[in-house]
This record gives sequence, structure tokens and C-alpha cells, in this order.
Amino acid sequence: MSQLEEVAPDDWDDVLDRVGVSDVYFRRAYLESASLLGQGRPVYLHLHGPAGDVVFPVLVRDAPSGFFDAGTPMGYGGPVATGVAPPVVEFFDAYERWCAANVVVATFSRFHPILDNRRLAEGRWHVEHIGSSIAWRVEDRSAEDLAAGMEAHHRRVLRKARAAEIAVAVVPAPDELAEFVSLYEETMRRQSASDFYFFPGAYWEQLVGAMRTAVIRADARVEGKLVASIVCLSAPPLLHYHLGSSSERGRALGANNLLFCEMATWAAEHGLRSFHLGGGVGGFEDSLYEFKRRFAPGGALPGFVGKAVHDAVAYRTLSGQREIDYAGYFPAYRRSS
Repeated sequence: MSQLEEVAPDDWDDVLDRVGVSDVYFRRAYLESASLLGQGRPVYLHLHGPAGDVVFPVLVRDAPSGFFDAGTPMGYGGPVATGVAPPVVEFFDAYERWCAANVVVATFSRFHPILDNRRLAEGRWHVEHIGSSIAWRVEDRSAEDLAAGMEAHHRRVLRKARAAEIAVAVVPAPDELAEFVSLYEETMRRQSASDFYFFPGAYWEQLVGAMRTAVIRADARVEGKLVASIVCLSAPPLLHYHLGSSSERGRALGANNLLFCEMATWAAEHGLRSFHLGGGVGGFEDSLYEFKRRFAPGGALPGFVGKAVHDAVAYRTLSGQREIDYAGYFPAYRRSS
């Protein structure tokens, strides 16, 4: 029987390198960054078989009455299988045993749309479609090609931004984010964002500390003043959009459109395959999603989440449900937390 191993944090990235998983969302530094946002403590799970592997970095969080639940960090995650014949069935059986041993009542996973790892969980977990995300193919494309592929509205805004003579700088591995953070928090206040999105100082320190080599920042300035800025995460062959900010003036000038285009051009010039823009807030197809879709009209990828209950009796007690209901917020007992 294959055993599910809980890997020491110092060894985790070596395991990922060995099995061929490079995406930033699965790396130790990213999981630790999410733990700074109150999403739980990082646990790194690995099941090795004779012809393949399954890896699953997860955040474990306290639940009521001495129980726990598990989830993926802000962004994407879920189990990933590699190799000729990875032990997928064995993984889910072993994961159930691990959950029982660790009093984990439920698991919530937002699957990675490009890796499409939700297929592993179908038939084992409740897998649910939720919105889409946008992957902008940039490989071997010039700045002109990238602009030509956008919808007409975005092309017009891009021309307007370029006419405004906005100065753009792409900064790989930045050593500070102070200006970005100031503008980001201004943006969150303007959008009446929830308290969750006002991240603690330790989170920003992690981005320019343990995560620095994966971070790419792009700034837009008018007369030396920052009017828009975005932060992306590089994990060849992918570039992921992470966070963005803009002033009212930047929005009016189309600075965000210009930054996305310049970042896509940077990604193409550095041999990356795709600029993953993500989706709307909470994965839904809202105005943010529509903004991203217009950069790559044919780039929509279906999004999926996975929901699993490992201890039905405890889950029903904690949630007050007579029957387990996977619809809506999950786990249900966290709905008002």
C-alpha cells in the first residue's frame, strides 16, 4: 500500500523539482505567503508510486470543536499527478486516511485551470464548475500581434494610453513594493473591498523576500507619479497575474490596459508560453473577468472547485445540516466566518 508522506517544508521544492511541477502556486514560498493571510498552516503531501507521483500542498485551518478543514491557497491548487502511471486512486484513499488521522472534516480546492487537475478528483470529490479564467497565449508573438488579437475596445484604450506618453517599466525580482502597496490599498478602498484584501506587512515582505525571484512588477507613471501598477508571478512556462492597482487618473488614461500589454510582451520576450490573467472576483464572470477576457477573446478556460466531506457526522453537526449539501459556500459552517 502506497503511503502518503507529509514532506518537511525544507524538502518540498526539491520534491516538486524531482517530479516536474514548476507552477508557483504549488511552491513552498507561495503556500507560506497564503498562511500569512489567515488561510491556515501549510502542509505538503506527496504520494510516490513506481511509475508516478501525486503532490498536494494544502492549508489546514482550525474548525470548531477541535476539528480541522483543508483548502488551497488564494489562487489555484489541488492534487497534481505526474509520471507515466501516477497512483491517483491510491492517493485519494491515502488522503482519506490522512484526514481521519488528522481530524480533517472537509477539503475545499480551487483547481488549476491550465493544469486541468480537476480531472483527478472527478468521481471522488464533488467537482463543480465556477466561472472561467483567461489564458493569453504569448509564445512567439510580437507586441503588434498581441495588440491585434485584443477586442476593438481594448485596442482603442491601448492607443489612447500610448498617446498619453505613459512611462512603463517592468521590474523583475523587485526589492521593494512600498509604492505599489500604497496605490493598491487606495484601489481597495475605492472598490470597498473586504478587510481580507488589506494584507499585513508580513505578506508584502514575503513577496520581496522568499518569493522575490518569482515576482514581476510593472509600473505606469505620468510625470514621474505612479498611476497604475501590477504584480505578477513567473513560473515558466507561465506568467500569472496576481494583484493590481490604479489611481483614478490611471484608469482614465487606460494605464491598466497598457501595463497588461507590456507585461504580455515581456513574457513573450522571455520565452514564456502563456500569461494567465485569472478570472473575476471569487472566480465569477463579472466586470473584472470581462476586462481580462477582452485581451484574449479565445482564451477562456473553465474553472472548477472541488468539495469533499471526510467526516459526515462531524460535518453535519458543525454545519447544522441534516443532509450534506454541497451547494453554495463550503464548508457550510464557515459561511458567516
